[in-house]
Amino acid sequence: MSHDATTTTARPGPGDRRAAPPAGGASAPRLPAVLRPLGLFTLLLGAALPMIDFFVVNVAFPSIEADLDASPAALEMVVASYAVAYASLLVLGGRLGDTFGRRRLFLWGVLAFGVTSLACGFAPGVWWLISARLAQGAASAMMFPQVLATIHATSEGRVRARAISLFGSVGGISIVTGQVLGGVLVAADLAGTGWRAIFLINVPVVLLALALGARTVPDSRSEAPARGDIAGTVLLACGLVALLLPLTEGRAAGWPWWSVALLGVAVVLASCFFAVERREEREGRSPLLPPSLLRESGVRRGLLAGAPIFLGFSSFMFESALLLQQGLHYGALKAGLTLVPMGLAQFSASVMAPWLTERLGAGRVLALSAVAQGAGLGALLVAVFAGWPGLPPVALAPGLALCGAGQGLQLPTYFRVLLSGVPAARAGAGSGLAATAQQSGLALGVATLGSLFLALIPHFGMREALGAVLAVQGCGLLGLVAVGLRMPRSVG
Repeated sequence: MSHDATTTTARPGPGDRRAAPPAGGASAPRLPAVLRPLGLFTLLLGAALPMIDFFVVNVAFPSIEADLDASPAALEMVVASYAVAYASLLVLGGRLGDTFGRRRLFLWGVLAFGVTSLACGFAPGVWWLISARLAQGAASAMMFPQVLATIHATSEGRVRARAISLFGSVGGISIVTGQVLGGVLVAADLAGTGWRAIFLINVPVVLLALALGARTVPDSRSEAPARGDIAGTVLLACGLVALLLPLTEGRAAGWPWWSVALLGVAVVLASCFFAVERREEREGRSPLLPPSLLRESGVRRGLLAGAPIFLGFSSFMFESALLLQQGLHYGALKAGLTLVPMGLAQFSASVMAPWLTERLGAGRVLALSAVAQGAGLGALLVAVFAGWPGLPPVALAPGLALCGAGQGLQLPTYFRVLLSGVPAARAGAGSGLAATAQQSGLALGVATLGSLFLALIPHFGMREALGAVLAVQGCGLLGLVAVGLRMPRSVG
């Protein structure tokens, strides 16, 4: 897929001399800005921040609970508030970047992320923390879509494929890093900050990203800015809230009537959203999420493959945090370091993903990743059932490494498959769709499989509950094998 210079304008950063006009004031067509390695590094640094913060609180829950006197339901809201705001506003963030400039929205988002991280770090109570996490999710939604859209609009061919693969690699590594870093920071108790350090550590990273971003990230935007789709935005946000809130909070609250009612409302709102979007596109206006994108074969394949990837991944990280700290009684530091083999394998596999995709095809890489991850889940179950409850971290390392290898292949390939069907002119909408599907899947994974895990523990015990939930995840991996083997080799 080639870059369409007639529909997307890439504007240079201050250091990009290729785009300067010729001497003497002669007018000439402006060459599109090129994404340089330092600019890509800055974008990936910005992309890592929201993904790390999605999971960084997992290992800090015991400290937050003790310090802020938080109930289990309130702790779930710390995660849910971030996820709901993030998933609800991602598409809007992509659209704003298309209209006002992706570099500008990226820098605004980075700045807002730093401010809201400070608000989280100095939270005097749990409801302050929940509100700050809500705002942090909104800041992430402003920043994150600009990363993939800028890559899509300012690079081509193999350069674009490698950049997207690196983007996917950063996504997977960041999620594991979030839990490892959280454990290290909580255990270190820097200057007596305890769990607050997991948010305050973002501030120097934000300052670095702002300094680099203003100089190295090329600007790009749509040449035909679209008006805002207010109705679509409101319906999408309300629909995701109506779906994620009861799935996240319903079990803790005992499934009251409002949680069941909200699930029905979510179905109605989803139908209304797609009806509004179809009407907007049919009448030549600018829908928030053009339904025609879903007719692209690459987009459909990407979404189908993404469902088992993200549902399984987020629930696995949630379950592993509980298993290590509550089941095996590891401390925060020990629990975080136990996941290091997973992170290392994930990075190595993500680096190999572009090479494997060029030789085997994206579909076969997805199938291979599912086999590797399934083998890892099996190895973990064998270790847990054989050594419970006195299980050392080294016994979990082989299974975690296999899981990491599978996940490292999945994330870059997902983005590559989905974006193969997105025209450059719709880079913002396409990246917003890809990221919304990812974040919604992550949130739904915790809300569904994570809730199933918690519901089974009182009846069967943590070890048996883990076995049941990982079996369900294994069925999803079988579905991913089937989807991957049916993909044409040319996809991605």
